[in-house]
Amino acid sequence: MAAQDPKAAPARPGDTERAPPPALQGARLIAAFVKTLPSSPGVYRMIGERDEVLYVGKANNLKKRVSSYTRPGGHANRIARMIANTRDMVFVTTASETEALLLEANLIKRLKPRYNVILRDDKSFPYILIATDHAAAQLIKHRGARTRKGHYFGPFASAGAVNRTLNALERAFLLRSCSDAVYESRTRPCLLHQIKRCAAPCTGEIAPADYQRLTDEARDFLSGRSKAVRGELMKMMEKASDNLDFERAAVYRDRLAALAHVQGQQGINPQSVTDADIFAIHQAAGQFCIQVFFVRAGQNWGNRAYFPRADKSLATAEVLASFLAQFYDDKPCPPLVLLSQQTQERELLAEALSARAGRKVAVTVPSRGEKRRLADHALTNAREALARHLAETGSQGRLLDHLAEAFALDAAPERIEIYDMSHISGSHALGAMVVAGPEGFIKNQYRKFNIKAEDLVPGDDYAMMREVLTRRFRRLQEEDGASPADRSRRPDLVIVDGGQGQINVAVEVMAELGLEDIALSAIAKGPQRDAGRERVFLPGREPFMLQPRDPVLYFLQRLRDEAHRFVIGAHRAKRSKALGVSPLDEIPGIGAARKRALLAHFGSAKALSRAPIADIRAVHGISARTAQIIYDFFHEQAE
Repeated sequence: MAAQDPKAAPARPGDTERAPPPALQGARLIAAFVKTLPSSPGVYRMIGERDEVLYVGKANNLKKRVSSYTRPGGHANRIARMIANTRDMVFVTTASETEALLLEANLIKRLKPRYNVILRDDKSFPYILIATDHAAAQLIKHRGARTRKGHYFGPFASAGAVNRTLNALERAFLLRSCSDAVYESRTRPCLLHQIKRCAAPCTGEIAPADYQRLTDEARDFLSGRSKAVRGELMKMMEKASDNLDFERAAVYRDRLAALAHVQGQQGINPQSVTDADIFAIHQAAGQFCIQVFFVRAGQNWGNRAYFPRADKSLATAEVLASFLAQFYDDKPCPPLVLLSQQTQERELLAEALSARAGRKVAVTVPSRGEKRRLADHALTNAREALARHLAETGSQGRLLDHLAEAFALDAAPERIEIYDMSHISGSHALGAMVVAGPEGFIKNQYRKFNIKAEDLVPGDDYAMMREVLTRRFRRLQEEDGASPADRSRRPDLVIVDGGQGQINVAVEVMAELGLEDIALSAIAKGPQRDAGRERVFLPGREPFMLQPRDPVLYFLQRLRDEAHRFVIGAHRAKRSKALGVSPLDEIPGIGAARKRALLAHFGSAKALSRAPIADIRAVHGISARTAQIIYDFFHEQAE
């Protein structure tokens, strides 16, 4: 018989053991951690019962901050739910609160915890690059890591803004945009030179020193010294005109006009701000919109609206502060950041951004003058963008409700996945997945599937669909339950492009994987592929057609057309890439120079494959050993 605790209260008739409520369980667990926590800066993670990260926070004093969660009451509903769901905690101490802030932002972006403010649609921004790793500088659009040697200018809000600016810059400064491989292979000027958009340094139409001067002018212009560049061009135009060299004067005139176009197309260009990012936040109907404007070299290079995922109970100041830390986690920061309102720990954020940039970064809330007008302008755009977003999502929500009714679903789908296939007589086979939800298409979750089955009969659409669905949902099973972010990627409805055969394949795949709770459908094009006469296939039901003017029909057409657009674009890109591949690329020891020499001598890889070894040895730069390697490669391939 077990000994009883003498301090325990005597049992009463009818007493039973009761587990403490979840909120008390979470608080007790957190309290146990508090006992061993240091009073130093750091980052903490709250973990749920499925090992998913619920929340990431930072603190100047870990012990004091975490102990605040152990209070029996006084928490907001969001915090109370978070405490109740906590089953474990992870801590990382840091040297300073600034370091903790940077680490917190990095972890939030990577882990996407349920109770944090999440920056969504965080794709990279395009830049303009003047690449200087070649004797003749190249002017191009750039995304991603800034590893190439050169001068980067940006960010621009969209690829379209970059492309328009590049077109004007080519006319203004005549810098080349071709790749190094194309540059080296040119024997005469290309079309861009003929239409006066390139100085053609590849064929010596311009002296290297003169081309370098054009490069310096372009860099000065993009760096904010546009007045000096325009003044110099004006002087040269007047000088050419005075010397009666009207053809050269016309060239300078056209370049000045191109520069005016670059500056004019940027919209409102501030006079007192050279390099800055401007942020404004607006909240309505439980949603947030953050509008960002980019000013570089005194020019407005566009804006972008963000709709972060955040609890509607949060204050705009808290949402904006968390957004800013995540926004600059992987982006360069300008020397000035203007905000529409005060945020939490603004000075700490400025200190963290300065530490990361290696120079002073000011984060301010302007109260008057042009800077205040810029912040107000951003706020107006945030308000308007959120109103449009709410209208669009409201309309989308109604469509999803009608779709659920037409397809006899239990509820409106939160995530729809649409699948389509593309090939040409079985070659370059490709599958694609498009995703849509209450807020429209979710483009950062689109996926392409290269068909890998070696025994697949060319053009077998059913086998292609089976492979794509099997790969997609087998991976979903492996990831399901890992975190709230992964669980949110489980579709409520799957739509495949096709008819009875495709829906049968989808049903078989889901049955094999034990995922029969996901709704399935197929959309078949009408006779003569007429839009409006599509047939809908659902498991266990006869095919049916929607009314020609039914909004659900238009919605389904839009989903199908988006999937078709995406898969066709991906297929064209794959086919174009394959067309540019030469068998010579696979031969060891054959670089660009030898490849050019061989193709120039034989005309094609096919002709080279038929050539005797003596003819291959006759090519300049090809040794006897290399010729033998080339000959063996093609003859081994043919066996």
